[in-house]
Amino acid sequence: MQCWEGAMTSFLIIDDHPLFREALGNAVRLALPEARIFEAMSIADALHILSAEQGIDLALLDLSLPDATGFSGFLRLREAFPRLPVAIVSSEEDQRVVREALALGAAGYLPKSTSKRELAQSIEGVLSGSVSVPKDFVATPQRRAEASKALEVKLHELTPQQLRVLDLLRRGYPNRQIAQELQLAESTVKAHITEILRKLGLFSRNKAIIEIGKMELPDPRSRPYARPDRGRSQ
Repeated sequence: MQCWEGAMTSFLIIDDHPLFREALGNAVRLALPEARIFEAMSIADALHILSAEQGIDLALLDLSLPDATGFSGFLRLREAFPRLPVAIVSSEEDQRVVREALALGAAGYLPKSTSKRELAQSIEGVLSGSVSVPKDFVATPQRRAEASKALEVKLHELTPQQLRVLDLLRRGYPNRQIAQELQLAESTVKAHITEILRKLGLFSRNKAIIEIGKMELPDPRSRPYARPDRGRSQ
């Protein structure tokens, strides 16, 4: 494990190839020069670091590790640390794999073929709450009317707090102001936005603003079917 000391934002890079850990670390520092970066070579190593270190903002995970295959490592991380955003960084670029990763709740999917500058931009997007996807990624196509109806249904899967965050998001509020309005930590707002985008099948906050802008949101105060916001700051 290595750690570069800096301010505030902390990353955990999980990859068993030293050269790629270095390349990914360089992309992180391009996005945030003062970031702290931890490195792990396995899921077991990553779980140890996450247990010892507080406040890691984003994990960048390779799918192929000595103690994990497919999405098994990702699922172990999500089970142990459900609020930790995990973006997958992989040489596998099959769109079916990307769709499955997003369906499981990945904060993004970054191909290893991506340039350092593009990786840095994707990392910045994930930290702001967007879900990063490959440039050529195509979501399952739907006709406009069907897509709108499906989105309306998905809105009812959001918790009351997620609806409040989404309402402020579509009004153009930045994360810091959303946090102030709802008396939440900014990191909690980011986690909510990532989960909102995942549930709605949208891959950026701008897309959410466009798609949700003209819709009437369910009232978070009168939703008997809503599950409570467990484990979230209120």
